[in-house]
Amino acid sequence: MRALRGVASGYGADGGIRKAGAGLAAAASALWLSLAPAWAEPVVVAALGDSLTQGYGLPQQDGFVPQLQAWLEAQGEEVTLINAGVSGDTTAGGLSRVDWTLTPEVDALIVALGGNDLLRGIDPAVSRANLDGILSRAAARGLPVLLVGLEAPGNYGLDYKAAFDAMYPELAAQYGALHEESFLAALTAEDDQATALRSYMQSDGIHPNAAGVAKIVAALGPSVQALIARAAP
Repeated sequence: MRALRGVASGYGADGGIRKAGAGLAAAASALWLSLAPAWAEPVVVAALGDSLTQGYGLPQQDGFVPQLQAWLEAQGEEVTLINAGVSGDTTAGGLSRVDWTLTPEVDALIVALGGNDLLRGIDPAVSRANLDGILSRAAARGLPVLLVGLEAPGNYGLDYKAAFDAMYPELAAQYGALHEESFLAALTAEDDQATALRSYMQSDGIHPNAAGVAKIVAALGPSVQALIARAAP
């Protein structure tokens, strides 16, 4: 009876074994929790864009997505980037393929579209509606977004420029998205634009070369890190 009382009350030899077992289980659980971040799956980020995202005119490893992947890994980020850039794509093209871009494993979205809308002179109201549709799809999935804009030139008139430039920050605010003013800001900020054109752009004067992409990545990288932080468990 004394032995039975010892087991029931947690004392005695059997009680000591149970206590030791419970202690080992608790220690193992604590160890697992401490190691869990190292075992966590990388954050998957899809970069939805046009030729600037796709890496037009460059060897694969020199494009925007591979260089950004390497930059983020150098910062210690656990991330996998998906290159969803299609050369020549407009905001309408991005909207048409956003649903199959946002596969179940995607945790966050970079949206960098609008350059081809500018080249074609598409009404900013149309571009805005397309971007709104993309952001609403991401919001329905609960995905954080980094919206990367562009600055319109003045050759379409002041009203066009004002409407185009405003749609990015306004949509970002509407959806609570992160926002970068311009994909090309790191290059257009150079004091000597003639030298910047020769040093950082391909011969077409539209697409950055590998060195230009590196500058763009260094400028956008911190915002992508903030996006990853929002997506991480």
